[in-house]
Amino acid sequence: MLTGHSLLIKILDWREKHLSEKTFVFLLATAVGLLSGCGAFVLKRLISWVSHILTSHFRIGSGNYVLLLIPAAGIVLTGIFCRYVVKADLSDGTSRLIHDLKNKMYALKSYIVYSPILASTITLGFGGSAGSEGPIAYTGAAVGSNVARLFRLSPQMMMIMLGCGAGAGIAGIFKSPLGGALFTLEVLRMPMSTFSVLVLLVTSITAAMTAYLLSGCTVDIPFSHHAGFDIDTLPYVILLGIFCGFYSLYYSYMIKKVAKLLRCVGNSWIKNLIGGVMISALVFLFPPLYGEGYGTVGKIINDNFSTILNDSIFFGHSGGMWLLIFVAGGIALAKCVATSATNNGGGVSGNFAPSLFAGCIVGFFFAALLNEVFGLHLPVGEFAFYAMAGVMAGAIRAPLMAIFLTCEMGAAYSYFFPLVVTASVSFGIVRLFTADSFFSRHADRHNGLISIIKRHKMESAGGIHQQKGSD
Repeated sequence: MLTGHSLLIKILDWREKHLSEKTFVFLLATAVGLLSGCGAFVLKRLISWVSHILTSHFRIGSGNYVLLLIPAAGIVLTGIFCRYVVKADLSDGTSRLIHDLKNKMYALKSYIVYSPILASTITLGFGGSAGSEGPIAYTGAAVGSNVARLFRLSPQMMMIMLGCGAGAGIAGIFKSPLGGALFTLEVLRMPMSTFSVLVLLVTSITAAMTAYLLSGCTVDIPFSHHAGFDIDTLPYVILLGIFCGFYSLYYSYMIKKVAKLLRCVGNSWIKNLIGGVMISALVFLFPPLYGEGYGTVGKIINDNFSTILNDSIFFGHSGGMWLLIFVAGGIALAKCVATSATNNGGGVSGNFAPSLFAGCIVGFFFAALLNEVFGLHLPVGEFAFYAMAGVMAGAIRAPLMAIFLTCEMGAAYSYFFPLVVTASVSFGIVRLFTADSFFSRHADRHNGLISIIKRHKMESAGGIHQQKGSD
């Protein structure tokens, strides 16, 4: 009888006789892309399903006090899942990947293939104000790593498969093949040869197309503006980029401060409760902060601005556009706090989607405010779309990924030029004030924690040996 192990041996023997390792890697890269794309689709559906169950009864015209409980419950449940089910810390997936690549730790545990998906479903389905890209990148990397280990690839090829799997996860969750590839190149900063870049493109394209086909050939935030970019608005687009740059500095500062505050809490249960209460309070005040926020983004960029007030205590109040501007300003200020509380309070989620959401709100605030104050007629929905790339470029420090990812998510290729301008100016402003990347700080902190743990173990072992010697 042919067992799984004997079948694997036969496959490996056949591969050694008929295929070079590089050719075989291309085949495995396609499989990793398929699996990562399916994983991204499943994660999206699970989050949507849980969110629908919990929020379908909400009243659109008033505040929903159950929001004071749901996000906090999600953070606590995520903590329970991580501590008692998988018994591992799944947070900061992207930072962990950077750490693993830097330290040549390419063999990821098999439970990472599925556990970030389940943990992220709880976090985001219950209203955690963050994104699903970090967990799916971690999952995709684990898929690539375990496939490479299963087929006994060399350490160099295992590194390539790990990075390609991470990029495939991003490509699948955003349906953005170039965005996924640029994640590996620009954020993970993997050393790449021509061969590895080709493998990365194969994996990312396969993952994006798989997720696209499974979702019915739809994009997450369809952009309905077809008039194209008006060159007369270019000066205001440059001003928008400057505004996005300074907002990105505030965004990163608050992310860091809230994370530092929560790290001071030693007890995991108390940390979950504090983070959960912070999220719940902000989500109750500003319901668009619930989950990833793609529904709100899709409506704003297509000129349905009243969605900003839906389900909130502000709904039905007079004030017109000024009320929308006021609430949008509050959401922009609160988003980074809610995101950091989600990611550092015990949730399993990512940072890319929050920066896109924040950018959309900032773009709306900027254009609507100028229109009201100076009597201009700037296309508010378009400026909200441009600012998505602007804030992501500034906050994540990845301008190329921000440009292509935003463009591909909205299938708005005729607006490529203003996206480039906004992202470039925003990134330039941020670089004037800071040189480090968003994830390098977290990866360095992760390295520091591991060093402290190792040092503590060595000191403990030294103490034991010393006691034995004295006896």
